[in-house]
Amino acid sequence: MKQTLSVIILLSSISFFGQFNFDTSKEYPFGKMNPKAAKEIQDYKQLIGECSCTSESRKPDGSWAKPVKMIWRWKYIMNGKAVQDETLKEDGNHSGSIRQYDSIKKQWNVHYYSSSKLSQTLSVWNGNKNKKGNIVLYKNHKAPNGTDGFFRLTFYDITKNGYKWIGEWTDLNEKIVYPTWKIECKRE
Repeated sequence: MKQTLSVIILLSSISFFGQFNFDTSKEYPFGKMNPKAAKEIQDYKQLIGECSCTSESRKPDGSWAKPVKMIWRWKYIMNGKAVQDETLKEDGNHSGSIRQYDSIKKQWNVHYYSSSKLSQTLSVWNGNKNKKGNIVLYKNHKAPNGTDGFFRLTFYDITKNGYKWIGEWTDLNEKIVYPTWKIECKRE
């Protein structure tokens, strides 16, 4: 009886741990895509890994602040069914996102968090990869003067060597565009 119970426990643990074949490991430090995940998980395929980046944001007077060096690290999480990224900035302000694809709404839901602005609830951006190969995400956001609009995030010029990112306020028709943050990354 004792031997049978040991075999059952061993088989159960093998089965349980086999569920995590796509998680980070020594062999795959950034995890792997799960073939059972939504095919859109491949939208982030070229970003997975680590890049050295330069981040620039606007100062209150509208001029661009001095560039800040950072590392942007991407990995598969939830056993290869979602993506997580984190930024480690030279100035000590770090941030990250959890990215899940909603197969019903056909869009990415991106939950953002930051070490500089702790929040009870996470900000959420939604969007997709467009025909140009850019990943474009939106969040409703009023301009300082109260005009309705979006804060738009765009990953573009995505290659195996790196990518660029820009954060912009746009009006609802996306005719008025005001960039507030830009990042350029090169693959490690």
